[in-house]
Order: sequence, then structure tokens, then C-alpha cells
Amino acid sequence: MNFKRIFTNKLKLDKNFFYMDHFTTKTDFSFSKKIRFIILSGCFFAISCVPKPTPMKIVSEDALVQNFYAFNNNNQLWFSSKKSMTKADEWLDAIESPNNFGLVSDKNQIEQIRVALSGKNKTDIVIKEAADQQLTGLVLNFVKELQEGNVQFDFDGVSIPRDSVYAAQLLDSKGSESVSAMIARLECKDPDYIVYKQFLNDSITPNDTLKYKTILLAMNYRKYLSVNGESEYVVANIPATEVEYFKNDKPTLQMRSVAGKKKNPTPTIASYITNIVTFPFWNVPFSIASKELLPKVQKDETYLERNNFEVVDAKGKVVDDYDLNWVSYTEKTFPYFFRESTGPNNSLGILKFNLENPFSIYLHDTNSKGGFAKDSRFLSHGCIRLEKPVELADLLTDGKIDTTLLKTGVKDTESKIVKLEKKVPVFIIYMPVKIVEGRVVFLKDIYDLIK
Repeated sequence: MNFKRIFTNKLKLDKNFFYMDHFTTKTDFSFSKKIRFIILSGCFFAISCVPKPTPMKIVSEDALVQNFYAFNNNNQLWFSSKKSMTKADEWLDAIESPNNFGLVSDKNQIEQIRVALSGKNKTDIVIKEAADQQLTGLVLNFVKELQEGNVQFDFDGVSIPRDSVYAAQLLDSKGSESVSAMIARLECKDPDYIVYKQFLNDSITPNDTLKYKTILLAMNYRKYLSVNGESEYVVANIPATEVEYFKNDKPTLQMRSVAGKKKNPTPTIASYITNIVTFPFWNVPFSIASKELLPKVQKDETYLERNNFEVVDAKGKVVDDYDLNWVSYTEKTFPYFFRESTGPNNSLGILKFNLENPFSIYLHDTNSKGGFAKDSRFLSHGCIRLEKPVELADLLTDGKIDTTLLKTGVKDTESKIVKLEKKVPVFIIYMPVKIVEGRVVFLKDIYDLIK
């Protein structure tokens, strides 16, 4: 049914009737209205006779697919016309050759869909609908991974679902734009991603399994950061033991860092820096207090005073350690906590950057600066020590922090909390590869996570 022709003819009729109405008598006027009514009724009757698509039964368990068809009134997408089926073949070709993008395809699903599209087996409606949903799932997940990657953090408090974005992109792709053009438009434009992708295609052989997986991981991280990084963010790469501060997508501050030992690995975290603590106390984690400090105190009760520690109870109230019978406590029965006094000799140094996460991990200064001169800087219990904490605090607060006071602080300087005007994303990643002057450099997989 040619709707355009019907409505074009209708407009011509309306125009003719206008002239008939204007120049005819009252009797003729009544006759012309009847004629117009009959013709217009015929037009709308013809339109109403066109069969409407029957909504599908959605059998896919993929939430991304379910949400898409909800937007599309549960109508078929790929089997609805020859044009759509041609587009479906284009997508299958792109998905089946994903090495350029570092994505993995499902060969079995692709073959099943191709058979359904060919119609060789006189495909019935149930199989068509299932194949339609299968292909939609492949395409949506391809488009999703193409843009945001596939990264699993130990804790992710930054990324938000973007399923509706991908559904809208696919619905809008019904026009004249080719699949290859759409992929080129949507693919990550991050400069580091482009370097890693080029290296993947030009320098990785099928036998370089670990290098292949490492580059794929790096590409996924770059895509994730491109989508979730905002205009200001911090990246701490564990294997590189380096931290970078980005402003307007450009590295503004770079520094060495210290990360967790292999037996105390730093978890991967996507979170926000919510505030900065100046001259922080160090509330010693109970595992460290009971396993490491308690035995030292039991051997030498002056250890606490010499190292600026005090004993506190569960409510944070200071306890007189001279009244405690140290030899009676064990790792499991010790009822107190240790807290280190503020000042430049504190283990956290003069600055602590609090993050939202369930592991009590944060970024901080340190009184042990010698660690930054070492080549292997996996020395902490999990937190990230910073080589340039004052410079980072200055950037995060737009120069509103008193750096002079920080540099001249003494023992027991009052601790203060400085709230940031806007939470700043921080990404603690595990990426044993980096780019140095345009070259891809592989790093030691210190935690043996690349399998």
C-alpha cells in the first residue's frame, strides 16, 4: 500500500473541493460534500485494511533485549522487510569478524540466525521470532561492548546502566547509514584505545595468549574510562604503581605510587573521592593491630609511645595502656584498637583521600617516602600511597587548601575534613600494560590475574 500516494491524492482532492465549494451553488455544495465524504472514507478504509504487525512473545532472558522490544512494541525488527534482513546480514558480518575490535562472537548463534534469514528450512513464525531476538541480543551487546567495554571491578560505584541508550541507537539505525559507518561513529575515540587496537591487529599473534588478553583488558579499560570518566578524574594503575590526575581528558598530574603486596592485594575500585582529611589519625585495621602490633607491644610496652600510637576502645575513647595486662591478650581476644597520632610522622602522612568502597581502601600520603624510589613498589596492606599528595589535594580543591600549613605541620596538629565541591571519580585499575611515548610496554602481572 503506497500511503504517500494516497495522502498526496487526498490533498489534491481537498484543493479541488475548495474551488468547487467556492464557485458552486448551495445545491452543488451539498453534492460536493457527499462526493468528498465518499472518497475520504475510501482512503481511510484502505489504510485500515493494511495488516498491523502482531507483537511477538518475548522469550529472550537478556534484560537488554527485553527493554529494546518494549521500546519497539514487541514487533519484529529483522524479519519485518527485505531491507531489514539485508541490514541483519550486515550486522552478522560485522559481529562474526570482531577481531578488529577485540570482541568475541558466538559462532553457533550466528549460524542459527543465518539459516533463519535464508528461509531454507521454511522457517516458521516461532523460529523467526526467536532468531529475531537472538540477533537483537548479539547486536545490542556488540554495540554496548564497543562503547563501554567489559570490565569487572571488585567494587563499582560509578557506572550506571545505559541500556536505553543502546536501544535508542539501534532503533535510530534503521535509516540509510550502513552498519560499518555506524560502528565507526560509535567506536571509542580515546587515543590510548586506538594505539592498543592498532597493536592488537598488527603485533599480536595467535600464540601470544597472555599478551592478547592483556591488550584486550587495556582496550576495555580505556572504553570504560571514556564513558565514565567525566571531565575530571583520577586513575591509579596497580601494576604500574602510578597515579594520574586528568582534567578535561588530559593528564595534568602524574606520580609514582605504592600498592598492596601480593599477599595484601589492592582491590580494583571505581568510586568517588568525597573528602580530604588533613593531618589524619591512622585507625589501624584490626587485622594489622592484632597480628602485627600486638606482638610488638607484648615484647616491648614502650613501643606504642615511641611510635605515636594510643589505645582506643570500640567507641573511639582513649584507654590508658599502662593499666592493660598485655600478656593476657591473644590475636582473637584483643578487645581494643590502635590509633596513630596526627602529624608528618603518621603512617598516613598529612593527607588522606577518602573513597566510597566496602574495603576501607583510600589514597594517602606516607611518612615512608623511600618506597617511591624503588622499582618494585608493592609494599602496602592494600591502600594506595601517593608521591605527590599535596599537589593532588591542591588540584582537587582548586587551590583552596592551605598547602603551607600542610608542609609545616607538627605532631598532634588538629585533623580537619575538607569536603569537595563536587565528587571526583577515582578508578583503581589492574592493567599490566601502558603506553610510553607511543609505544606499548608490558608490565609484570604482579598478582597473576591474567590467565
